[in-house]
Amino acid sequence: MSNQTFILILSGLVGIGSGLAAVILKQTVHGIQHFLTEDFYKEYANFLYIIYPLIGISIAYLIGKFILKDVGGHGIPDILFNISKKSSLIPRVKMYSRVITSAFTVGFGGSVGLEAPMVVTGSAIGSNTGVLMHLNSKKRSLLIGCGAAGAISAIFGAPIGAVIFAIEVILMEISTASFIPLLIASVMGSITSLLLIGKESLFNFQIEESFQAIHMPHYLLLGIICGMVSLYFSKMVQSTEQVMEDMGDQWMRLLYGGAFLGFMVFFFPPIYGEGYDTLNLLIEGNSGQILDKSPFFSQLENPYLIFGFLVIVILLKPIASAVTIGAGGSGGIFAPSLYVGGLVGFAFAYFYNLFDLPYHLPMAHFTLVAMCGVMAGVQHSPLSAIFLIAEITGGYELFIPLMFVSAISSSTATYFQKDSLYKLQLKAQGKQLPESKDQELLDAISIENVIEKDLLPIDPESKLKDLINLVKISKRNIFPVVDQEGILRGIITLDDIRDIMFDAEKQDSIMVKQLMHSPPEILLDTENMQSAMEKFEKSGAWNLPVIQNGRYLGFVSKSRIFNTYRNRLLRQKLQ
Repeated sequence: MSNQTFILILSGLVGIGSGLAAVILKQTVHGIQHFLTEDFYKEYANFLYIIYPLIGISIAYLIGKFILKDVGGHGIPDILFNISKKSSLIPRVKMYSRVITSAFTVGFGGSVGLEAPMVVTGSAIGSNTGVLMHLNSKKRSLLIGCGAAGAISAIFGAPIGAVIFAIEVILMEISTASFIPLLIASVMGSITSLLLIGKESLFNFQIEESFQAIHMPHYLLLGIICGMVSLYFSKMVQSTEQVMEDMGDQWMRLLYGGAFLGFMVFFFPPIYGEGYDTLNLLIEGNSGQILDKSPFFSQLENPYLIFGFLVIVILLKPIASAVTIGAGGSGGIFAPSLYVGGLVGFAFAYFYNLFDLPYHLPMAHFTLVAMCGVMAGVQHSPLSAIFLIAEITGGYELFIPLMFVSAISSSTATYFQKDSLYKLQLKAQGKQLPESKDQELLDAISIENVIEKDLLPIDPESKLKDLINLVKISKRNIFPVVDQEGILRGIITLDDIRDIMFDAEKQDSIMVKQLMHSPPEILLDTENMQSAMEKFEKSGAWNLPVIQNGRYLGFVSKSRIFNTYRNRLLRQKLQ
């Protein structure tokens, strides 16, 4: 069997495994939610909403902490970091841990989505399949992408959008040969979902009205609003997570976070869980039903108050999502970004139509298009958002406004913030993703691996004649000046002594410490290669000393780095 055929078979198996895990998680969450909320009475305040999220997050945290040894937190950012910095190795426990913890988190009302846990699960299945079959890191990365594509395809029933998501968000580069396994994995994930639960989808909606070009100015304004909402979403998630982190003790975060989330859900029930049921009601034109479970707003009939209610939910949803994760729950911001986008689009068209202005806006169209816009702005993945929503709606009737709003929203968001929320979350943890595959390859080279130790050190109290004796036996023209404690005091180059090295009188009278000077830059052993190259560029030097806690380790040369980079590049192309 050829390597290509073997990878195709593995991609299909990974797609099936990811699809199966997605179906199990989705059905489990919906079962828990149905069990907890099926007997709610609209006439009475539902005080159980206050305690449900706290119970769910507590169960998820305790299971993750003491049984699975894998506490919730961010999903997709960690996958990106594992691909970039850990040779595409994902712990085996993640093949099932996030299915369990996110089921309790979201099932009991945690305001996060299932997509990120499923991407983590599918990616872990792909990574560990690669480990089992002794594949290299490049092929493991491809199987990680296959796992992500299979999971998204199974959840949304959108195989094309799932493939593009894997390419745009998970994988940094793709070739034609790599594209085919992603297609197979996505198809197998979708088929697995169809066989097990039929054509049940998150959004039961078919477009009936046709797109009208006269609405393009409105879509332009909607795109700008989606971009600004995306920025708000990202900033609030970051700020809220920082507040939760500053609480320090995890049990305090769990208690206060769960209680705060419970009260938000109590007053604003649409914040409960993923929120897709609310979006279905809006898309189908049943906007009044979103207030039914609210003890304080269920009798609202004033359309302006309904609009205000929606705006409040839009503002609170990113806070609720960050609180859920920060308190110890498991989930992601994929679904919340779609949910907020849907509310933005509906509120935009709803408010416009209140004034009986020309060109009545189809609220379902604007709801779906804004979902695409906010997802594109938050995740910086416009293509994924376009195809995902296009497939969810069952056709490409809205393809033009989807493309337009996605482009405007993404451009607006990147103008003010160049990084996606996933990269921002990694930076908040002190982790940095490379901007390109070249930078990733450069970052894979550690300073420790390129240190040169053949430079002969000399004590600062030595005389010039001692240095000349070293020149005679040294193959290098740089001499580090190191004291008895191993501390780097300076450097001397052959050019520094060329004019005096044959003067016998000066050989006995001049001390090394009189000749030494500071190096143009100093490298720390903990620095990454990107930082090292910036120092080389800034100083113009070809050799720089490396120290560890002030102690001299050796030198790094630019030529050694270039040779190492070239060898790694050649090995990668041969894989």
